[in-house]
Amino acid sequence: MTEPTEPIKYRKNGLTRGVTEELAENMRQGWADTERHGLEPIAQAPYTVRRRAALSAAFPGELLVVPSGNPKVRSNDADYPFRPSSDYAYLTGDHSQDGVLVLEPTGESGHRAVLYLRGRSRTDNGEFWLDGHGELWDGRRDSLTESEQLLGLTCQDVRTVHADLGAAAGPVRVLRGHDAGVEKALRDKGTAERDAEFEEFLSGLRLVKDEWEIAEMRFACAATARGFEDVVRVLADDAETSERLIEGTFFVRARIEGNDVGYSTIAAAGPHATIMHWVRNTGRARPGELLLLDAGVETNQLYTADVTRTLPVSGRFTDLQRKIYDAVYAAQEAGIAAVRPGADFRDFHHAAQRELAEHLTSWGLFGDLTADKVYELGLHRRFTLAGTGHMLGLDVHDCAHSRVEEHVDGPLKPGMVLTVEPGIYFQENDLTVPQEYRGIGVRIEDDLLVTEDGSENLSADLPRRSDEVEAWLAGLRR
Repeated sequence: MTEPTEPIKYRKNGLTRGVTEELAENMRQGWADTERHGLEPIAQAPYTVRRRAALSAAFPGELLVVPSGNPKVRSNDADYPFRPSSDYAYLTGDHSQDGVLVLEPTGESGHRAVLYLRGRSRTDNGEFWLDGHGELWDGRRDSLTESEQLLGLTCQDVRTVHADLGAAAGPVRVLRGHDAGVEKALRDKGTAERDAEFEEFLSGLRLVKDEWEIAEMRFACAATARGFEDVVRVLADDAETSERLIEGTFFVRARIEGNDVGYSTIAAAGPHATIMHWVRNTGRARPGELLLLDAGVETNQLYTADVTRTLPVSGRFTDLQRKIYDAVYAAQEAGIAAVRPGADFRDFHHAAQRELAEHLTSWGLFGDLTADKVYELGLHRRFTLAGTGHMLGLDVHDCAHSRVEEHVDGPLKPGMVLTVEPGIYFQENDLTVPQEYRGIGVRIEDDLLVTEDGSENLSADLPRRSDEVEAWLAGLRR
């Protein structure tokens, strides 16, 4: 069978146009066969089989389609670094762009899984060097045969997927928002309601991590701890350090040990620490101020840590900084104590927030109101802003589309991973607090694995208590 081809695209203002017959013939010849044989399946393969089986059991008799997604343009012909959709990576272990996982129903129950991929680029028609995304430009891809060995899936050429999907019959569900071409091919075959249910199920499928995923999370947290140590070593206790240098220092660690950072690093010094998502990182960390560093390494298999430490740039907290820091630490301790199997997901949030309300009230910030009344009215939220945590895994805010009854309104289960991250943020222009409080922001965040009898702090390598933080800083700066 002739392989499908696509027209070669040239830059409008490129310096070359076409090729001579002699050059084309020259480029077709003299290339060694680099096909790899006898490949071992990736470590994740046995787990992706189980995940696909769970998906198959939930939707018998239906065609299920999960795309990896297409590259996004950053500027003209420069794309953003590609990352596959999390559900696609979870179900396949593959990270290719333009890939499409299709589960074809087989009778009353069960599915046949087919993975549509872009294989090797061809040498006989010049694709490998004339196409700007050929292998001489973007690097070698696995052949379809190699992918079958590595992933344990039947693999077919993705250039046939639209026609194959267009010919499909029966009920269809597709993960939307990742591949417009796939959605167009299925435009008359599904409904928005059915697809929303599909997305919800896929997201919920990832709530409880298997042992392979937990190992990834452990590595992500360990690498993140090393990244924090790198940052401490570039901080100067007697001079300013740019937030961009701090961000870049952590990024180097993320790229050495993993795929990337799991989200935009927050390197927030001084008053910037009061801004929840300060990712501009255009300021400077000055002696006497606090640095709030919120960062996480994403592993090569795309699982991310999410850790925050608030550090005194000079190496020691001032009395006021310590008072605020210790209040946040007490709140985090209360939140961590509430993380256990069977507890309501919201319990750790309420435990931490109530502790913060007690401290804020004791500082006279709400007049004569009691801490109970402050909490009832939600007045503490002026200074705490956000919730106390979220699920964590392939996404930094993992399983965000899962059923509410299984997530925020459900119980914690062994294998779930979540953050506990209370904070206090006194805005620089907040006239309701004493002047000396203004511009101070503190957050402490750790990644908790729910175990059979409680929880495990996966990011415990990084100190949390104020005196331990000071000793840690001193030890790394020797």
